Amino acid sequence: MSEGRATGSARPRRVLIATAVPAERDAVARAGREGAADLLVAGVGPALAAASVGSALAVAAHEGRPYGLVVSAGIGGGFQPDAPVGSLVVADAITAADLGAESPDGFLPVTELGFGTVTHLPPAPLVREAAGATGAAVGTVLTVSTATGTAARAAELRRRHPSALAEAMEGFGVAEAAALHRTPVLEVRAVSNPVGPRDRAAWRIGDALTALTAAFDKLAPALESWTAV
Repeated sequence: MSEGRATGSARPRRVLIATAVPAERDAVARAGREGAADLLVAGVGPALAAASVGSALAVAAHEGRPYGLVVSAGIGGGFQPDAPVGSLVVADAITAADLGAESPDGFLPVTELGFGTVTHLPPAPLVREAAGATGAAVGTVLTVSTATGTAARAAELRRRHPSALAEAMEGFGVAEAAALHRTPVLEVRAVSNPVGPRDRAAWRIGDALTALTAAFDKLAPALESWTAV
């Protein structure tokens, strides 16, 4: 993916922001940046997210109004203590954490089996702008098909991915669709719970959604600047 800004005399290209569920979409919409981006409820999980975003990108291209950036946005789990509840994370790497195979020697990512990819890299200049605008921490955001629910699983993920700050369920699917359309991707997560033992009483979904709204209020100028042509 290109890490430079678009140039030329054409009109600005659009931003597509994909969330998993309506509550996340509404949190982004409350930032009040009318017309700054199109919002899509892409569904839960990497497969549905990829299908939904891929369809949206294809339609936009067919209509001659392609998107210049796709953002995977929402809430997620944070690896403690680096990503506390209520904080923000911007991904500098979007990694499929459980795409691969188990072996007697441990987990093998699909790349070691000779297939595909497990990581997409958002444009580094945009990551820096987004983090600077929002005060977010920067690190790997893991995509999982099964949310972590034990301390052992959290420790294993952190061992395999030392720079991981958060986990969610859609980013890699969104990134796969964006890559097929040669469109840059960004992932922004507000932390609603610690990654580890599943304790719903400790979740702070409302606080995370509020943080997501604040993030996109600050982030909109950077996104608009990035897609200006």
